[in-house]
Amino acid sequence: MRCQYSTGRLLGEGTYATIKEAFNIETGEAYACKIINKELVEGREYMVKNEIGILNRLSNGHPNIVTLHDYFESSNNLYLCFDLCTGGDLFQRISSKGTYSEAAAAAVVRTIVDALQYIHASGIVHGDLKPENVLFHTEDDDADIRIADFGLSRLVGEKARQLTSKTGTPAYMAPETLGEEGHGKPVDIWAVGVITFSMLAGHAPFHRSSRRKEEQAIIARDVPFEPEEWVNLSSAAREFVEACLVLDPLGRPTVDELLNHKWLASYGLDSFHPRDDDSADLTPRVRDALSKQSVDSYGARNEQTSRSNELEQMRDHENQTPRPLHKSDPN
Repeated sequence: MRCQYSTGRLLGEGTYATIKEAFNIETGEAYACKIINKELVEGREYMVKNEIGILNRLSNGHPNIVTLHDYFESSNNLYLCFDLCTGGDLFQRISSKGTYSEAAAAAVVRTIVDALQYIHASGIVHGDLKPENVLFHTEDDDADIRIADFGLSRLVGEKARQLTSKTGTPAYMAPETLGEEGHGKPVDIWAVGVITFSMLAGHAPFHRSSRRKEEQAIIARDVPFEPEEWVNLSSAAREFVEACLVLDPLGRPTVDELLNHKWLASYGLDSFHPRDDDSADLTPRVRDALSKQSVDSYGARNEQTSRSNELEQMRDHENQTPRPLHKSDPN
């Protein structure tokens, strides 16, 4: 099979894969290509097939969800070609702007929730929503947001068994994922609350000095609404965060209910642009948050959590036989 792509600069690295810029040799179209070493995922090829299946279900269905354009394999690697997003992730983008306001934050959150509505309507739990997985397609001021990294996503219908694996990025994980009980779509609502809090307050609500203390804070819902951080923000913004961060998953709003929340209804229809009102400038807070985190625009995941998830998948799929990947036609 003649290779249809040439690779360029390195965009990111994870435990099992690297992300490189790739170009279709015939068209010149640029993509982000996830290159997965077969040796590193031997016996777990079904994980890649799961991601492909999820993205085939979602691709081209919503403008704010990353599209899987092609996938294929060589003797050594598996390849997945996605939209090339060059505008940075959510926190990088905000930090690069001169100023931004609560209204701009609400506009971003509304876009995320709108995309999440499509994901949930497709019977899918994203499972790893975080600022690093909210990408901007280009560097243009009016660039679209793209929700990315569906490596931990799962199909879960209303009557299907709930997920039981401990998945996600620790700071954004819902309390039910830390216990033995099952979990589903509400974990994404919790993550929306954490993202929104982080955008408005400038730090993640459950960040602590150790993983154990972080988990304890999540289970206790120990959310630090410091007065000096929220004094210049609307009460609706805090109410939105509090609604997302309800301990009982059944007590959290659905994506449809979030879209109708008064905070998004009041603020969320504006565009993401430099501040032009009298509300507080939130940019310094986000710059401070960005300086405290390790950034990977293509969603490098916490290795310990990912491995825990993989072990459960291995038990669920131990009898499956890998089949070749071949969307691209041989030339």
